[in-house]
Amino acid sequence: MMLPSYDVIVVGAGHAGCEAAHAAAKLGSKTLLITMDMGRMGQMSCNPAMGGIAKGQIIREIDALGGMSGIVSDESLIQFRMLNRSKGPAMWSPRTQNDRELFNTTWRKYLELNTNVDFWQDMVVGIQVEKGQATGVVTQMGVKIQAKTVILTSGTFLNGVIHIGEKRFGGGRAGEKAATGITEQLTQLGFRAGRMKTGTPPRIDGRSLDYTQMEIQEGDPDIQGFSYLDTQKPTHQRPCHITYTNAKVHDILRTGFDRSPMFNGRIQGLGPRYCPSIEDKIDRFADKDRHQLFVEPEGWNTVEIYVNGFSSSLPEEVQLHALQQVPGFQHARMFRPGYAIEYDYFPPEQLLHSLQTKLVSHLFFAGQINGTTGYEEAACQGLMAGINAHQKAHGLDEIVLSRSDAYIGVLIDDLITKGTDEPYRMFTSRAEYRILLRQDNADERLTPLGYQLGLAGEERWKRLQTKRNLTQETEKILKQTSVTQEDINPILERLEAKGIDQKVKAISLVGRPQIGIRDLLPCLPELQKVLEQNGRLAEEALDQCEINVKYQGYLHREKEQAEKMARLDYVKLPKDFEYHKLTSLSMEARQKLSHHQPENLGQASRISGISPADISVLMIYMGR
Repeated sequence: MMLPSYDVIVVGAGHAGCEAAHAAAKLGSKTLLITMDMGRMGQMSCNPAMGGIAKGQIIREIDALGGMSGIVSDESLIQFRMLNRSKGPAMWSPRTQNDRELFNTTWRKYLELNTNVDFWQDMVVGIQVEKGQATGVVTQMGVKIQAKTVILTSGTFLNGVIHIGEKRFGGGRAGEKAATGITEQLTQLGFRAGRMKTGTPPRIDGRSLDYTQMEIQEGDPDIQGFSYLDTQKPTHQRPCHITYTNAKVHDILRTGFDRSPMFNGRIQGLGPRYCPSIEDKIDRFADKDRHQLFVEPEGWNTVEIYVNGFSSSLPEEVQLHALQQVPGFQHARMFRPGYAIEYDYFPPEQLLHSLQTKLVSHLFFAGQINGTTGYEEAACQGLMAGINAHQKAHGLDEIVLSRSDAYIGVLIDDLITKGTDEPYRMFTSRAEYRILLRQDNADERLTPLGYQLGLAGEERWKRLQTKRNLTQETEKILKQTSVTQEDINPILERLEAKGIDQKVKAISLVGRPQIGIRDLLPCLPELQKVLEQNGRLAEEALDQCEINVKYQGYLHREKEQAEKMARLDYVKLPKDFEYHKLTSLSMEARQKLSHHQPENLGQASRISGISPADISVLMIYMGR
């Protein structure tokens, strides 16, 4: 079997692989997507949900650039919620509960609509490398396929091992075999590899649950979704439910600890700190007598239930017995038990910021192979790897997002600059410029770049221009319209805000913390007309304007800090520089700089253990 040569080959069709293939192909590269099972492209291996704290911002950024995760999520959602509404706008995070099967088929639909994407169902067992450059792949069937660039998005499949109690067997996820050969080849080439662990909870028959014993959790009445485009959204939503473990549940779970692979040493890899298994929670938080569980449906047309918060690798009979002590689960029937999975990853300090490997040019890594956890973290890496593989294949400059551009920039910089020895998960606290990096302004930040590249289409660009104009118009109306005491004081009294004693401009009232623009609409007929004529876009512009007014000082300060730090990023450092020769540097700095080989001063300054004095030495050496 002879296949043509490609610009980009993407190995693996998970969240990273799908975004990578779509991006490269949409930019014009002839792309081959290789997967072991074409029926599971974009598979939600764990929770059928997208977004959440900081993760929702990432999906909006992917969408703003022209990626597909936001559209696929919107078209397959069964519930939408905007989290953290009670906090400031930097913390607002969209989240969807999704139909697992529909998410998968929607991803496949959009990939098949892209005529630059070809598909091949097979296992890749090796990368073809010539003179330090990736030139293609070799599959299990012995097929050799040539390419200008290769993106490896292997997820949890590299030498994956599944653990359930004392049972242990190879697999990339439930019902699928592990991928072998690639780790061994890459380590021979000089790459460092490690092991990580993640897990998933049992799946339950929803017909066996008593929801009257649980708290109901409805979706938001207004389904905003992730995409800035007008995606197709459902007219109704499915509820989720909340229940809790108790002391009896914990006691039963403890009876299986001696057979737990996590406690008896059979699992060597570190698991995600912020998504621990139920047995890990009980062990680490022994003072807590209960833990929250989210009871989440798997889709529109299935009774299968995902028990969020009950991830476990205990023996299946212990899992079921313990679950049956949870309120509402007394008669629970299990579809399949939870399990832990161990897999190979490659410490991400071995990458450039483009996600190309340092050791082998034209080879890119994206997703869990880089030590991350979560669909969203994988998808954004896939998007950037797809963009940069296309750029590399056509002799164009790499595209790198800074920490002040996007959460995507924060994630990639964290991985490459700091590395990780446990599954990396994004949080708002990881971003020092999170007031700038809000979910509502991702289009403002990133759509111009996506449009310039050709990834974001004309519709997105026109929509952004209209939103910008509406934001300016809203601000203009607020600045020009005066409100009187008679009109506004009854509204202020209702809001428990101090009244005014003379006519004032409306914008001065928006600056108050307890007052929003919508509260003032009865006094702003001109703005009401703008909202009626422009619908959702005007609503978004109104939110944008309100945030700009209320947080003007903070936004200005963060922009100044970002510009100051960006100056260091422009000072490039020599490749393979011998830092040990700079005796003015501390010994720790020499060791860490030699290990990381940072690309610029900004990256060097973010390496743990590098002091401002060390940066000053480097600046003097660079003639700055």
